[in-house]
Amino acid sequence: VLTFRGGARALVLTLSEDSLQAAFLDPAGDVAAGSQCSRTGHLVCVPVGEGLCGRVLDPLGRPLDGLGPVAAAETWQAERPAPRIIERDFVTEPVETGLLVVDSLFAIGRGQRELIIGERSTGKTSIAVDTILNQTSSDIVSVYVAIGQRTTAVRRVIEAVRASGAFDRTIFVVAPATAEPGLRWLAPFAGTAMAEWVRDRGGHALIVYDDLTKHAAVHRELALLARQPPGREAFPGDIFYLHARLLERSAKLSAAKGGGSLTALPIAEIEAGNLAAYIPTNLISISDGQLVTSAALFAAKQRPAVDIGLSVSRVGGKTQAGALKAVAGRVRLDYAQYLEMKIFSRFGGFGDATMAAQLARGERIGALLAQARYAPLP
Repeated sequence: VLTFRGGARALVLTLSEDSLQAAFLDPAGDVAAGSQCSRTGHLVCVPVGEGLCGRVLDPLGRPLDGLGPVAAAETWQAERPAPRIIERDFVTEPVETGLLVVDSLFAIGRGQRELIIGERSTGKTSIAVDTILNQTSSDIVSVYVAIGQRTTAVRRVIEAVRASGAFDRTIFVVAPATAEPGLRWLAPFAGTAMAEWVRDRGGHALIVYDDLTKHAAVHRELALLARQPPGREAFPGDIFYLHARLLERSAKLSAAKGGGSLTALPIAEIEAGNLAAYIPTNLISISDGQLVTSAALFAAKQRPAVDIGLSVSRVGGKTQAGALKAVAGRVRLDYAQYLEMKIFSRFGGFGDATMAAQLARGERIGALLAQARYAPLP
């Protein structure tokens, strides 16, 4: 970290023999050519501890809620190494989201990374927020990281969590669209360090990154300004490493390490339903499954608009209760068959009583899985 005479701080991005390039973490209005700059001798550190719960902070831990200074237990580096394989354990306990479609068909386990991906305005944030709301009576501490979001959207999330009673168990790390690029780049790493403090003390934490598509765009912006060679879609060559080293920090620790867990729900946005774009495919390959939201289902008032055919949970099924698992497998198959049949039934003029019964059953399953926003079920 560098400091300028006016107090503005910057984060060093690249070093060469005769120059360095840095991204500002504070407004740099009074910095001009010839301004004096000095090293702090420190890496970026953020406050951690129980005192952060119920607070709205920026990525450097400065309060944005007007409630005075933060009561931090200590400060940790924002970038920390991920737990080694020998320090990890199997994912065996569930994270209950309160959403029937997720808990029954695509269960999420403590220590898992489940990507929430879909087009704009298809209810991606709502799935993550519902999961946070459902932790009111659990032992999970939630961290919501807003990266480049509109202030009004962030305020809506905060108010929803406040109304549910989960506010005192949630940390909000906010780097809005108007924040400096360096601050937006730092946000997910800072939020992860705050969540790791809970995990490393044997507790359980849940972190939501909203969203990593905007984080990738900030990384590209800084890389291009730093004259790094652009690759596919103008992203720099280390874009995969950026998100891999971030998401690998979410894990279930072994009993020797305290048995804590950090579960990640990264959110990614796609355009025109293109799941094969560069950043979405990167994130799908890093995470342990994905919940794909569908614009067509959302328009048809099927909420949450989770696409049964494209969604998968590669780990969480092992955490499900046996009775729920026995029922859910059949439901997923029946519902998938119904969705296929529905397409052909539009042409009309064919089909028998069995097909009609299957269509009726599929409609009932769809009605059962439909759920209002911010109304999690136990």
